[in-house]
Amino acid sequence: METNEHGQGIGVPVPGWEPRPWPEPVLLEGRYVAVEPLGSARYAELFAATCGDTDADLWTYRPIPRPRTLAELWMHLAAHVDDPAMVTFAIVPLEGEAAGTAAGIASYLRIEPTHGQIEVAGVLHGRALQRTRAATEAIHLLMRHAFDLGYRRFEWKCDSLNEPSRRAALRLGFVEEGRFRNHMVTQGRNRDTDWFSVTDGEWPAVRAAHERWLDPANFDDAGRQLSALSALSAGS
Repeated sequence: METNEHGQGIGVPVPGWEPRPWPEPVLLEGRYVAVEPLGSARYAELFAATCGDTDADLWTYRPIPRPRTLAELWMHLAAHVDDPAMVTFAIVPLEGEAAGTAAGIASYLRIEPTHGQIEVAGVLHGRALQRTRAATEAIHLLMRHAFDLGYRRFEWKCDSLNEPSRRAALRLGFVEEGRFRNHMVTQGRNRDTDWFSVTDGEWPAVRAAHERWLDPANFDDAGRQLSALSALSAGS
């Protein structure tokens, strides 16, 4: 630990640090997915992918319950697009039953260029996107873009009761940091929020694990994984 002239512990220097650029809405393309700036041309596809009669559970941990009409979803998504504090993307798989159509969304939020931290938030996967390599690659592309811009910290937060989201964070190589109690009120209910992160120092190993998992050689002819990402992440 470094100390100053007063004998106090101080942080490690960050040589040449300057604020990072704001993440502009750009197209991020992978093998299995395209992550594109969200626009109204995709709203009807997203309504079909996430707002069906059997999709209410997809909205349990979101700020609003399942929109019942395209107009309701339109207003929800338009507010995201118009919010200057966030950058929202449509997730468009390039394979499978939803190929070429928007099947989910994700946003950059809590963007702090001065300190180099950024959060992926509001991740919503329709049924056709869940448990696919396109879904994993979408988060990988968003992480890679943020770290390529020089951000030092990439965050994932979720309702502490949202077990699928917690498992996803750990599978993707995030480190659990703790729980913010009574953090929010969502849909009239208390929300405790669990925090996860990947730092720039951890990113090279996490990136390598992602790339090994996403390699076509890691899948059989039916698209089934040969090695689990959780195992690759744990060994990184």
